[in-house]
Amino acid sequence: MQLEMIDLLIVAGYAVILLGIALVVSREPAGHNKNTEDYFLAGKSLPWWAIGASLIAANISAEQIIGMAGSGFAMGLAIASYEWMAAITLVIVGKFFLPIFLKRGIYTMPQFLESRFGPTVKYVMSVFWLILYTVVNLTTVMWLGATAINTLTGLDMFYGMLALGAFAAAYSLYGGLKAVAMTDIIQVVMLIGGGLLITWLALGQVAPSGNPVEGFAVLADDLPQKFNMIFSKENFFYNDLPGIGVLLGGMWIMNLSYWGFNQYIIQRALGAKSIQEAQRGVLFAGYLKLLVPFIVVIPGIAAFYLQPDLACPGTELLVDPASYQATCAAAADGAAVSPSFDRAYPTMMALAPVGIRGLIFAALIAAIVSSLASMINSISTIFTMDLVRPLIARDATEKTLVTVGRVVSFVALLIALFLATPLLGNSPQVFQNIQNWTGLFTPGITALFFLGMFWKRATEIGALAAVIGSVLLSLFWPKLFPGMPFMDRVGIVFLIAMAIGVVVSYLQKPQSEEKVVDLRGISFRTGPIFNFASIAIIVILCGLYGIWW
Repeated sequence: MQLEMIDLLIVAGYAVILLGIALVVSREPAGHNKNTEDYFLAGKSLPWWAIGASLIAANISAEQIIGMAGSGFAMGLAIASYEWMAAITLVIVGKFFLPIFLKRGIYTMPQFLESRFGPTVKYVMSVFWLILYTVVNLTTVMWLGATAINTLTGLDMFYGMLALGAFAAAYSLYGGLKAVAMTDIIQVVMLIGGGLLITWLALGQVAPSGNPVEGFAVLADDLPQKFNMIFSKENFFYNDLPGIGVLLGGMWIMNLSYWGFNQYIIQRALGAKSIQEAQRGVLFAGYLKLLVPFIVVIPGIAAFYLQPDLACPGTELLVDPASYQATCAAAADGAAVSPSFDRAYPTMMALAPVGIRGLIFAALIAAIVSSLASMINSISTIFTMDLVRPLIARDATEKTLVTVGRVVSFVALLIALFLATPLLGNSPQVFQNIQNWTGLFTPGITALFFLGMFWKRATEIGALAAVIGSVLLSLFWPKLFPGMPFMDRVGIVFLIAMAIGVVVSYLQKPQSEEKVVDLRGISFRTGPIFNFASIAIIVILCGLYGIWW
């Protein structure tokens, strides 16, 4: 399926409008040069609606839209736990984490670690995050975005990634976080509107009458196995989503790490006008997260209903998941290959008529470039503020530091561009693959921050021991317990890392009073609107899990 000329013109028009808006909002008043606070934290001027929209635009990218739809094709609605549990995680972040971070007036997560533990922890984690964001996050978003472009236009994967990177760089390198956050308002409207339209069209194709509401009922009746939120041990995908352990175990650690301690996500809240604006922003994002499975996972399930052999053309292997690897063979020479589920969403996009298809494609591009822009901005923030300024250029001017940030952003994009194909070219479920990789590190990161924020006795060597110990445990755990699902491993390793951090901390003198977080001086009180909206999220989630348990 190819995009028509009108579709391409719509996409081009969207790109021009977005770049124009980015340039307008990035302009500084006459006589004012953009400084590091302007570039990396949007001058601490972001309102709640921009924060919430930007959080979702940064999060919902190719890995969600393409990757999660592919997992929906393979697993069903159970993959939505990542989204729905994120909603309540955002409530926790807003109430308990943001007051601590904003009280310290930080730019970055490594900066918090330095103020709490010392420079060694900061430098170790700065380098780690730079590698993670460049090698894992950037490569994933570029690869999956190029997959969609390739499916819809036939453009070579490399050139698709190049185009996405160039588009993201065009508006984010100049304007910094403010350009990213303010254009994200448009991006999130585009991606949610486009996502709802795809769901509507896909469900209309499922129903004999063409009624999307009836189409959803058909999916639920004909594919009940795709609407089980909690897998039994007999399920082929139990190791990916281990039953009740999803609700009680490692999923919490994954979400708390991503939403609470992830620089390219939390950076928006650090740029808020006030703590109240930051908290309202993350709450707004929580409600948007409730919508995501309906615009991403449901089209994946619809793709399974309409084209069950999509992952491996010419086979019915998905009737028997255990036969995936055995029966999926390359049509050309019969060599065994892995099935690819990540074409499910682009295939559903093909259902849209000419013109509308262009709008939906623009929405997908919006999601991808927004995440790319967010990631490269955070990479430049960490590299510039946590490594260059303290180690290399202590006396550098604000203008020089901003220039360094722009150069680093560009270099990170180039590295990701050339790493994407060798790292991800043969992955059948990229979204799940990402979770497996990040699951190696998130237990230690979450333990590190929990100890730093909520236990005054935690010390620098205790923090380092928790992080290093968790990585080693995660690497060797599969050899010790080969049958344990990775998410259960994440939860257990987190608890062990906490214990390591506590024990080793007692081998070192307590931190000085100015380093520890004095919780008595921080207010965790929230207003009635925040409290009521938070309770409503919990009630909605209980209803969703109750319906599709």
